[in-house]
Amino acid sequence: RHQAGPDFKRIASGDSGMQQVIDFILELDKLKSVTRKTRPIGLDRYENSAEHSWQIAMLAASLAHYAETAIDLERVIGMLLVHDIGEIDTGDTMVYVEGGWVERKAAERAAVERIFGLLPDMHSTRFLALWQEFEEGKTAEARFANAADRAMPVLLNLANDGQSWRENGISHERVIGRIAEPIRAGCPALWEYLELRLAADRKSVV
Repeated sequence: RHQAGPDFKRIASGDSGMQQVIDFILELDKLKSVTRKTRPIGLDRYENSAEHSWQIAMLAASLAHYAETAIDLERVIGMLLVHDIGEIDTGDTMVYVEGGWVERKAAERAAVERIFGLLPDMHSTRFLALWQEFEEGKTAEARFANAADRAMPVLLNLANDGQSWRENGISHERVIGRIAEPIRAGCPALWEYLELRLAADRKSVV
């Protein structure tokens, strides 16, 4: 006689929101399908937003000793892991796009509220607070996180002969205009390095 298997949802529901956490984590899998404009080094395909979030978290962790003031690295990494989750609903927008950012950020806010809402309240509130802190960019941790976020595509472009800049007609002046201030504000040492690299490799930019 066929014997029914365990009702995992029922079991998990009695374990402090276990199923909610699993549902959230599986929803995050969709971030792997959000395509960005930059290619991983040596590959023909474009990177996705999940890869980007992981890489900038590692960048920030590796550069923490360059921060001008003491920072809470765990909070920085938390911000970087959640900052693009809204792109599951909205898709990625290249940082060099001009105009429409108020509308995009409103849509992204609605998206993260939906996605974090899958979690138990204590986690939902914590992750939404990290997302908001990153967006506001007022704390030392948020500024450092934003510096890492802006820097990583630049590093990939410098390693890829300006691939996404060339494909999208992004000028040297436009690159500097969009990245200089947030990187300088969040990690001056990182901007000092990038400024020299961008000047030396100006041929990589349109």
